[in-house]
Amino acid sequence: MLNTKPADSLKTHFYKYQGAGNDFVLIDNRKQTFEDIDSNLVHQLCDRRFGVGADGLMLLQNHAEYDFEMLYFNADGQPGSMCGNGGRCIVAFAKYLGIIGNQTNFLAVDGPHHAKITAKGDWVDLQMIDVSKIERDGNAYVLNTGSPHYVQQVTGLKAMDVFKTGEKIRNNSTYKKDGINVNFVEDKGDHLFVRTFERGVEDETYACGTGVTAVALAMAKHHGKTGNQTTEIEVLGGNLRIGFNYDGEKFTSVFLCGPAELVFEGNIKA
Repeated sequence: MLNTKPADSLKTHFYKYQGAGNDFVLIDNRKQTFEDIDSNLVHQLCDRRFGVGADGLMLLQNHAEYDFEMLYFNADGQPGSMCGNGGRCIVAFAKYLGIIGNQTNFLAVDGPHHAKITAKGDWVDLQMIDVSKIERDGNAYVLNTGSPHYVQQVTGLKAMDVFKTGEKIRNNSTYKKDGINVNFVEDKGDHLFVRTFERGVEDETYACGTGVTAVALAMAKHHGKTGNQTTEIEVLGGNLRIGFNYDGEKFTSVFLCGPAELVFEGNIKA
């Protein structure tokens, strides 16, 4: 169970956010209500039939050197690596709580992040980590954008069985131990269409922020395109945009941009 202090033992307030269909349970933990988290309860809360339903759970916490700290858990209850859309949603959450204005610097598991948010609080530009290492696995690209990603170009993506194919790659002998997020991309000319099987969720999600970021960078390398670039991305849950600079060796000024919306709020018995 969630171990809480006695005064908060009956209920805890939560907020449900989504960014392009990637959805999360968020909890304001600045008062350190949660002293530790049981993975079974996180998994239960993220369950779409027996809980709130989400791709992950996040705690917003105080930090002495940043506006706040983001603590992320996958839907399976385990601590996760960086979640891009989760990062955008927690920025919107921080603005909703009055912690930040239209810009912020916060700490996540992969280090500090800068973000900008509209005055309405419904669109967030989140700076991601720089990337200099992209490897190949056959015809696919493998890189880390805060989380590890596998990027494979395909055709006929709309009709593809992403769960079956993605699960097979995620659990093959190369990736089974640590897991990997598996992205399939189809070039539509003016934009890229992306579908992702996410580790930790162990299913296809409507969007994956670090995934679409990985796809945009991998495709820029694939086509040998350098300089300042913007890539439009279509996912099952909507549209995202990736901006970056590529000098032929390193990707810098990488931004994941898209919507972030408060869906509803309620109380959890804990």
